[in-house]
Amino acid sequence: MRRFAVSVVVGALTLIGAPAAAAPEIQQAQFETYCTPQDSGLEELSGLTSIDGVLYAIGDSGTDHRLAVLGENCSVARWIDVPVDPYDVEDLSSYGSQLWLADTGDNLARRDTVALTRMDPAGGEGELHRFTYPDGPHDAETLLIEPGGRPVIVTKEVSGASGIYVPSEDESVDQLPSPGPTPLKKVGEFAFERTPTVGGPAFITGSILATGGAVSRDGSVAALRTYNDIYLFPVPGGNVAKALTAEPTVIALPPQPQGEAITFDDDGNLLVASEAADGPLPPIQLLPGAQSLVPTTPAAVPPESPSGGRWLLGAIAAAGVLALVSIVYVFGLARRRG
Repeated sequence: MRRFAVSVVVGALTLIGAPAAAAPEIQQAQFETYCTPQDSGLEELSGLTSIDGVLYAIGDSGTDHRLAVLGENCSVARWIDVPVDPYDVEDLSSYGSQLWLADTGDNLARRDTVALTRMDPAGGEGELHRFTYPDGPHDAETLLIEPGGRPVIVTKEVSGASGIYVPSEDESVDQLPSPGPTPLKKVGEFAFERTPTVGGPAFITGSILATGGAVSRDGSVAALRTYNDIYLFPVPGGNVAKALTAEPTVIALPPQPQGEAITFDDDGNLLVASEAADGPLPPIQLLPGAQSLVPTTPAAVPPESPSGGRWLLGAIAAAGVLALVSIVYVFGLARRRG
């Protein structure tokens, strides 16, 4: 299955390509169990969002042809077919009354285009909106939508230096052509550091890999997550992309087998979820009052340190194991299809 390939590949890359650096200050918080999914169709749960109190969930490659509407106790009230055949949906967001699926997964960094798919939760209608990166392919599992509707894609980089991309003309999701493509531009970067937080897939430095994102209902707080931690950013003026380059509040996550999903509810609480990773379905967990944990004004962005060689080392290491990436990915894909 895909997670087998990703675990081995990313594990090899992150063990080699991410030298130790000073960990950020980590806050501990008390999470609560929200509910525990029981439907096997959610074993690859990778994206989560909420509209008017209704929770929607989707898995990634191999299970992303349909989307779940969750009812009481995480039961699946109904499944909705995705309107466009996806390549690899890795995150789920919403804007207004519409769902937006981030078809941005690209483990081998070989896609000419990535895409967002609009989906009406009532009947499942929607369409595809393609994008191109300005600097070649990237794997990405994180989509955030600003209060004004501009989509923000954050890449998943084995070096920990995640790129922040938006449409080149700052289009909102409502202005995107279909099918496109719309060119993206890089507007920033956030460099994750290793943390001591436990959890995530075995043999992976999960604390430096961006696996999901969300924006609070009032647009005042943005969240990024890794396999291990949550990063919360104040968002002045509705500019999420700029906010992600400031200093965050970092919250340790409870251990999850392969945590990739995150969303705010209408009350400013955070919900986080995980793939099963060959085990039992893990619970969706809730961090009460997450929005209130963030200072109202962002901290200043620190000056860049002379450690750019760290990212160069990561890139060199990644190139050095490219053959391993290809072999393991193909083997994992063959297992899934078999």
